Amino acid sequence: MLYREMGKTGEKISILGFGCMRLPIMGTYDRIDVEKATQLLDYALEEGINYLDTAYPYHSTETSKGGASEVFLGDYFTENDRRDEVYLATKSPTWLLEDEQDMDRFLDEQLKRLKMDYIDFYLLHSLKEKQWYHLEDLGVFEFLDSAISDGRIKYTGFSTHDETDFVKEVVDSYQWDMCQIQYNYLDENIQAGSDGLQYAAGKGLGVAIMEPLKGGVLADYVPQEVQNIWDGAPVGRTPVEWALRYLWNIPEISVVLSGMNTMEQLQENLKIAEEGLSKSLTPEEMEIMDDVKQVYQGKISVECSRCGYCMPCPSGINIPRCFSYLNQAEMLEDYSEVKNQYYFMLKDFERAGNCLECGLCEELCSQNLPIREQLRNVEKKMGN
Repeated sequence: MLYREMGKTGEKISILGFGCMRLPIMGTYDRIDVEKATQLLDYALEEGINYLDTAYPYHSTETSKGGASEVFLGDYFTENDRRDEVYLATKSPTWLLEDEQDMDRFLDEQLKRLKMDYIDFYLLHSLKEKQWYHLEDLGVFEFLDSAISDGRIKYTGFSTHDETDFVKEVVDSYQWDMCQIQYNYLDENIQAGSDGLQYAAGKGLGVAIMEPLKGGVLADYVPQEVQNIWDGAPVGRTPVEWALRYLWNIPEISVVLSGMNTMEQLQENLKIAEEGLSKSLTPEEMEIMDDVKQVYQGKISVECSRCGYCMPCPSGINIPRCFSYLNQAEMLEDYSEVKNQYYFMLKDFERAGNCLECGLCEELCSQNLPIREQLRNVEKKMGN
């Protein structure tokens, strides 16, 4: 296993991290198959993986208080006494924090569920702009300082699916140790993007990557034109290998997380990780990656530059984000995964179906896009 430093912490982290959001289950999402999950973790640790990522809601249902992932990990490390071999990351459920006491209450509950005295990396989970200012008002920085001082957590971080400018704002707000962002070879200009990644790393933060396969679609939904490029490459690699090697080629990335729920997936990713050195792809291989990106980009429906001139919408619709999700779905020739993000990340009033067709956005658009028509297209493709 190869290791990299987690930013300024200096901690040596395996370049492949084990994401504990998609552990093998028995029937329903909240019922983890303990035997299979234990076998996976045993193998992962034996092969050198030392970074485990979980969160308060992982493996929960709509009616359950919290997820089974933290509980499983607590039982696992109680049984085998391997806690000192790993760095454990979990996350505060920021959307549930209503008052100052909630921050300590949830952290203490998580420590109890994990059966641990401390958490290595404690992240604020899935930060969004409006929610962020509420956390600041609650005194989240003082809470983090206190939790470090009393030894309940060692390092701080945050995860987000929000845009680059917001990521930069959060990075500059506190002395974070790391951040977790969605990134893959199609996300260079989506969410944090390469600009946000480099900005965070430049400030000394370790960078953990989630969704390296864009929810699995880069492996499972490969357009024939893309497959033809892979097949014509001088080196034979699977789509998964190309996607992971692309990320590990970037020296600023500390760890790539993968939610591996079968032994085959784990073994495949471990094999790929053996060659996951930074700056290891040749110029020719990078050109192949550029060709693949161009094919995907050619499937874009709306040539929106996300300049924001169309905003704010009188109805509250987040027009650039709506178009971004439509473009992602068209590029991947798959709507299921992107549709989930559309409904998770956008508030009800931000979605395309609220368009009153007033036309103000089209008057302001710098690229003369038929915004109303395309919003109808978004609603048709993404609507229930």
